[in-house]
Amino acid sequence: MDAPRRRAGRGRYPLSLRRRPVVWERQRPTWRDAAPGVIAGALERARSRPSGNWYAVGASRDVGRKRPLGRTVAGTEVVLWRAADGRLRGGPGACPHLGAPLKDSPVRCGTLVCHWHGLALDGGPFAGWEPYPVYDDGVLVWVRLDRAGGEEPLARPRVPRRPDTAGAVASVYTGVGRCEPEDVVANRLDPWHGAWFHPYSFVDLTVTDGPAGPEDALTVDVSFKVAGRLVVPVRAEFTAPGPRTVVMRITEGEGAGSVVETHATPLGADACGRPRTAVVEAVVAASARPGFAVARVTAPLLRPLMRATAGRLWRDDMAYAERRWELRSSGRFPG
Repeated sequence: MDAPRRRAGRGRYPLSLRRRPVVWERQRPTWRDAAPGVIAGALERARSRPSGNWYAVGASRDVGRKRPLGRTVAGTEVVLWRAADGRLRGGPGACPHLGAPLKDSPVRCGTLVCHWHGLALDGGPFAGWEPYPVYDDGVLVWVRLDRAGGEEPLARPRVPRRPDTAGAVASVYTGVGRCEPEDVVANRLDPWHGAWFHPYSFVDLTVTDGPAGPEDALTVDVSFKVAGRLVVPVRAEFTAPGPRTVVMRITEGEGAGSVVETHATPLGADACGRPRTAVVEAVVAASARPGFAVARVTAPLLRPLMRATAGRLWRDDMAYAERRWELRSSGRFPG
């Protein structure tokens, strides 16, 4: 295989030029490496790690000062908004008076005012309405649902290590599929499918190590396709720090330290009784190159492009996760 020189993207210039284009069917097959038992073992160990009952809800920037953010998480209707000082507030999404959907109600001076009859909530207990523990990490917002999670609660979610957001560009993509969180996590614990299933984005993918260590780290050499034969080779590490989270961190090459966090949040069953899961994926990109300052300035323009790129990948990956759930639920899953 005509792979680019691996260290080309780790020096002065991030781009490499392949001598010839990749022919999809001539790639090295990876099905022997993607052993079902290996993926299943890493998944089972990930599911045993504590979450503290915290669920990723969405992007921090989606919770403004005038309108709340409403979601159904693990079958529980929740609403999040900001107090007058900007701090996050949250609790049940139904008004305790007659059940109005609070996600459709306005926020006035940090108070959520029900649009049916004017009941006002400042984030504290009132009229039978009890707040939920919530957390804003600057990129994502979280809610703790102890009844749904059933674990020993933690005071805050286990937020993965990220680049300093002041010098990074962050975007959040959210998509929904008919599957369970474990199907999303299993997809991310199978990096072997990358260049086969996403040939428009990846090439020359090799898993060089793992799963290893306390978080089942998988080390991957891969090149991101830019245009034509231009690629950006990097080394990345996949870890599963919790039962519903997989983190890809670039360890060598352009953007070292950048992360892609994939959080699988159960929503509840659809009208046909099928499970629904939201993929809340945060990309926090950073670079030591002086030119990256331009990217930070143009972040409002870059974020839609970053979300579109994630969306294209997840259209494929959600099909993978949904197919896996379909086979599991019908007893036809291999192994």
